[in-house]
Amino acid sequence: MVLTSLSIIIVSFNACADLGRCLESLHAACPSAQHEILVVDNASTDGSADTARRWPDVKVIEAGANLGFARANNVGIRASDGANILLLNSDTIVPAGAIDHMIAELEAHGDVAVIGPRLVDASGRAELSFGRMIGPLNEFRQKRRVRSGAVETLTRTRHEPDWVSGACLLVRRADAEAVGGLDERYFMYTEDVDFCAAIRARGRRILFTPDVEVVHLRGRSAASAPAATHEHYRRSQVAFYEKHHPRWAPLLKFYVRIFPR
Repeated sequence: MVLTSLSIIIVSFNACADLGRCLESLHAACPSAQHEILVVDNASTDGSADTARRWPDVKVIEAGANLGFARANNVGIRASDGANILLLNSDTIVPAGAIDHMIAELEAHGDVAVIGPRLVDASGRAELSFGRMIGPLNEFRQKRRVRSGAVETLTRTRHEPDWVSGACLLVRRADAEAVGGLDERYFMYTEDVDFCAAIRARGRRILFTPDVEVVHLRGRSAASAPAATHEHYRRSQVAFYEKHHPRWAPLLKFYVRIFPR
């Protein structure tokens, strides 16, 4: 039964300081929409769960193990009851009005299932947080766009990409449940692209809006455990190609064996 307007789901893994900042931002300027906040902690050892409990209104779910991003988000989705779901990274800072604006956008367009905001780092530099469906050519194009320095311009335009980043992704519960949630074969990376692809396959739209900015302090996991992060990326990339581009998967596997780093 849907009881609230919005469920905010944050997956945490050894991100105590980031999680604290994220929750502080949510409470400093609470969304006006009736909402709940759920933190799914993937067996952190740095006190992340206790940090979340500093706010009595935050529901903390201790997973008991590191379930990965997709599976942990699904745990949160099943435990929540909001009509809309905001998947939010623990390393984000949400300014006042951002969530309400995203909800208003969603409510204004009945055929839109997912909305993603403009993501910027702590200094205000934009992140390319959307793109075309992952494929051999599109991956090359995405990297080229980042390296070209055109990200600032590209992220100023409202449009309908194939996917938006799971770092801050607002989705209607009905659409999330219709596709069975996030595909749990992805431990970390590409699960958001796959999720949006499944939703688009049902004839629903994905919207990127530059009118909302959310701070994303990205790169923390990669910096703390670069080898493990790279391994998770490669595994998810191979799983994605096996699912969506099976003809290319053997070539990708060969490339990964030859160039593991």
